[in-house]
Amino acid sequence: MTLFADPTVWAALMTLIVMEVVLGIDNLIFISILSNKLPEGQRQRARRVGISLALIMRLALLSTIAWLVGLTAPVFDLGFQGAPGAHGEPSFETEFSWRDLILIAGGLFLVWKATKEIHHNADPNPNDDLFDSPSKTLTFGAAIVQILMLDLVFSIDSILTAVGMTDHLPVMVIAVIVAVVVMFVAADPLANFIHHNPTVVMLALGFLLMIGAVLIADGFGVHVPKGYIYAAMAFSAAVEGLNIWSRRRQAKAAAARGEAPSGITSGE
Repeated sequence: MTLFADPTVWAALMTLIVMEVVLGIDNLIFISILSNKLPEGQRQRARRVGISLALIMRLALLSTIAWLVGLTAPVFDLGFQGAPGAHGEPSFETEFSWRDLILIAGGLFLVWKATKEIHHNADPNPNDDLFDSPSKTLTFGAAIVQILMLDLVFSIDSILTAVGMTDHLPVMVIAVIVAVVVMFVAADPLANFIHHNPTVVMLALGFLLMIGAVLIADGFGVHVPKGYIYAAMAFSAAVEGLNIWSRRRQAKAAAARGEAPSGITSGE
């Protein structure tokens, strides 16, 4: 109670909640896309299990915060650096910590996964190739394993962000719990919206591809401001929202005139 009597603590809590919710968007998009590939009866369960695992992982990392902060200590250095920037820091570096290696691995996985899904969405007759797995049917267990892998990457990023914003563990715990509750509430509506709007799937996969590239860059010391990333995502989502609204208005107008929607003949 003494802690929360301090107005600066409340300010830190509100800011951290917003940050954690925003950082959770990446996690939620991946969970939504992956769960939509499962049979309909398993989708909601997969989303709930995935988000529950995200909460457990974040709280577990908070309980080992000293160890987590130690992940930022350099492990090895290849000795390469980019040219100094405006503030004297190198444009990139090859001094890697465990956090950097985890971010690079997670980014590579996201780039591979997003590229694979874009390939299958763009090719109406996919053949066996580099992007195909031996089993084309995603099982519930395989989906949970993939969600768990990305939960780890996003959880480490989320908790290290929290550590950088406040020193108070109760504030971090409350912010994480609130953010995950928001993910629970938003999971089904977001997944259903993506499922019923096929063009949004490609947009969401593009987001994952961009997020994967940013994680890899971050691992190499190239820190892209997160505000730019989320502003670009919000702008793209707004444009796609206008496209969806326009198509629906055109379809209603065509239905009122007794015509088939654009691109569909009366015999189809």
